[in-house]
Parts: sequence; structure tokens; C-alpha cells
Amino acid sequence: MSIPRSSEDFVGLVRELCKQSRESEWLELKLNDAESQQIGEYISALANSAALLGRPTAYVVWGITDETHDIAGTQFSPSTTKVGNEELENWLLRNLEPKIDFRFYEVSVDQKAVVLLEISQAFRHPVRFQGQEFIRIGTYKKRLKDFPEKERALWRIFDQTPFEALAAIERISGDEVINLLDYPDYFFLLNQPLPAGRDGILEALANDKLIRRSEDGLWTVTNLGGILLARKLSDFPRLSRKAVRVIQYRGNSRVTTIKEQPGGKGYASGFKGLIAYIMSVLPSNEVIEKALRKTVPMYPELAVRELVANALIHQDFSVTGTGPLIEIFEDRMEMSNPGIPLVKPDRFLDNPPRSRNEALAARMRRMGVCEERGTGVDKVVSQTEKYQLPAPLFEISGEATRAVLFAHRSLTKMDREDRIRACYLHACLRYVNREYVTNTSVRERFGIEPQNIALASRLIREAVEAGAIVLDDPLAAPKMMKYIPRWAANSGSGT
Repeated sequence: MSIPRSSEDFVGLVRELCKQSRESEWLELKLNDAESQQIGEYISALANSAALLGRPTAYVVWGITDETHDIAGTQFSPSTTKVGNEELENWLLRNLEPKIDFRFYEVSVDQKAVVLLEISQAFRHPVRFQGQEFIRIGTYKKRLKDFPEKERALWRIFDQTPFEALAAIERISGDEVINLLDYPDYFFLLNQPLPAGRDGILEALANDKLIRRSEDGLWTVTNLGGILLARKLSDFPRLSRKAVRVIQYRGNSRVTTIKEQPGGKGYASGFKGLIAYIMSVLPSNEVIEKALRKTVPMYPELAVRELVANALIHQDFSVTGTGPLIEIFEDRMEMSNPGIPLVKPDRFLDNPPRSRNEALAARMRRMGVCEERGTGVDKVVSQTEKYQLPAPLFEISGEATRAVLFAHRSLTKMDREDRIRACYLHACLRYVNREYVTNTSVRERFGIEPQNIALASRLIREAVEAGAIVLDDPLAAPKMMKYIPRWAANSGSGT
């Protein structure tokens, strides 16, 4: 999206739009006509048409005469307009699906009031208003379903255009690119020397698809470049809501917040600082090693790092208004990201992750922010077993994916669900390492004394009865019994 950052930029953009010879599929000019229903339909039509035309942004401008495109001023004020008792912008957002980014700007041009509505192109799905999809046919607003050839073309575009390739900010100079992006960190994380001079830096960033040159010779920062390297995500309004938030609570509920820290930097440039901050506010335990008392974090840093990286990489960027969230309680730590996972949560460990954001995942792996494909959750489960913590929980919560790490609890304080989940993930981890669950491995997992074979057997039986694990060979002698995850009995079909 084109982001004017000063009143002069707004005025310049309005004048540029007025120079268009006529209205188009991506531009609507009005004087005072600002009926709320029509605005919602225009947002749908212009967002869909912008995607069809490959334009990152579409516009509606009030205060412009239709025929001459003169600046005449408008009586429309979106900030004071209400639909019933609801503010116009909230009402529009509530009736749009998906909730794309749009913004009203009230500016003064030649001492006359002008309203600019800036609309991001549709992404992944056609934009609907009150359940209806619209499109622009020339300068007319029509129902998309009445033009099936346009609808088919739109879906082809959605299939071909990933979020990372869309524009985060466009029509800026090379100097502005340098000021907006933390490029030194990028080359440092890649273990590459800093290119010589500004032009060399811009060329290297363009080669990695973090920026691209616009037709007018200026630059566009892609969503990939912004989300990875923003010095301040607030400089990118479309991405600002994707900043990571870390919230620390008192006790085990969300009633009392101790501290809330919104992330400010891009995911790659800010990742090291984010992890350091999280580890600094985590509860800690005191342990005694070789007669020395030592304070250690409640959770292994490697497990925290992998789960935070997963939350960043696998989120659904089409879910607007929300981003990754890290919540810290006295007895657990929850990491959530927008979007339903593409892999079932109970198969996170054994299945290679399917990411909606392949370019983002690839860059994060290259920079060492996350592990190679398929190893992250393995390490999380391995770390929780090493430190004999309760098994992590992976679940879907509404329209989000959540991973939970639990503070240490003795086996006697784990409930049935905890024990079964631990046995199941233990079986998954053993299976991907070409090993089996045995009485011995369960005793090691839970820290059970070697002589207490019966307790380990009860845990295994409990998991078998719950359908979490199964016998590898039903005909094996009792002392030779080995167990595998339930899905492995079907040759790992993933069902």
C-alpha cells in the first residue's frame, strides 16, 4: 500500500489522483455522496479490482467534481459519521470479510476539505461486504457473481500471489528504503559482508525480493522486506498489527497484567532481542548442581525459541487486526498466532510443516532464526522430556493456533490428560527417531525409579486405552512389548 507520511504527501497524492483522465477500476471520485452501504460495496469492488489489476491500492476521494476533477471540497467527515450508534469505520470493518486494511484520511487541499479512502488489494479471497462480493466493470460497481470470467481470473491471481510479494509501502526513494529497513542486521544474520554503497545494498535487497523497483524509478518495499527487517513496524501501517506482543500476568489467569511489551522491529532483525526479553521475564527455579545453587529459567530457551519462531512463520497474514501473542503465566507460557494450521496439531511433530508463507520461512531459516524444515517441534518435545516438564500442548483456539509450555509438575500432580499427552508425544518423538516406546523409555521420560516398573506399565496402559498409542506387535511377549503412535499403525498415512 502507498503510505503518505505527511500532510504534503496526502495533498500530493490527491492532486495526482485528480490528474487521472477518468475514474477507473481502481479509482472512484465523489463530491458529497457518502452513503454508508455504498462505501462498503465500493471497498469490496475496488479491493477485488485492485487485485485483478495487480495494483496494491485502490482509492475513493470525496471533494472532487465528477466531470472536471476539480477540487471543490466535501461535507463528508468519516470521523464523525455513524451508522446507528456505531462509528462508520467500525461498522464497515464488521461487515467486511475478510477484514482487509482500509483507511480514511481527512486532509485540506487548497483550503478545501477532502477525504481520501485508501483500500488494500484483496488477498487470498475476494472481499465481501454483507456477504456479497463486488467488482468494478469500467467505472461501474457490479456483483462479482454476475461476471464469472472475472471471478475465475481473480482466483487464479490469489493462487499465484503470496502475501510476501505484496507491497508494504511503495513509491519511496532509495534513501527512504535505507532508513526504513535494518539492512545491516540482514547481512550480519546471513553472514555476508555489507555491500559497498547504497546502490549495492539496494541491489542485494532487490535480488532477495525484499524490495523492488517501481515503474517510476522509485522503490517498493514488499511485505517480506517489511516484516523481516522493519526498524519500526509502525512505519508500515499494514504490518503494524503483526508486531509480536508479550504479556506477563500475575498468577495463572488473565485478570491482572504485570507488563505488556509490544514488539517494534521486524521479525528477523528483532528476533534475538525478543527471545532475550522473554527469557528475562520468565519465572525461574533454583536448582543445586555440585553443591552450588543456580537459578535457571522455567522453560528451556531452545523450546521457547522454536515455538516463537513457529508462531511468526506459520501465521495467516490474511487475518487482519491481530498478530503473534506470547502470554506468560506463573504455571505456563502460551504462544498464539492467527490462523488455523495446515497440519493437524496432533501431527505437528512427525509431519514436515506446511507453511502459508514459504518465502518468509525460507529467509528465516537462512538467517538461522528457525530450524530446518521439520525439526522445530521435535526439539521442543525433546527439551521438555530432557527437563521432565509436562508435555507441550498444541491446539486450535477459535481462529488461532496455540502452543503451550507448562511449568514443572511432578508426575503425581499431572492429570490424566497430561499423562496421556506426554505418552503420545513421547511415542511420536521415538517413532521419528526410529525407536519405540518401552517400559524403560517411559520410566526415563517421567523420571520413574527403575524398580517401579508397575507405574510405567500403568501409564502405558492408560495411553493405550485412550487410543493414543498402540502395540507395534500384538503377539509379542509381555517383556518384549513395544508401542508406537496410533497413526503409525496405518503406515503413517496421516489420517
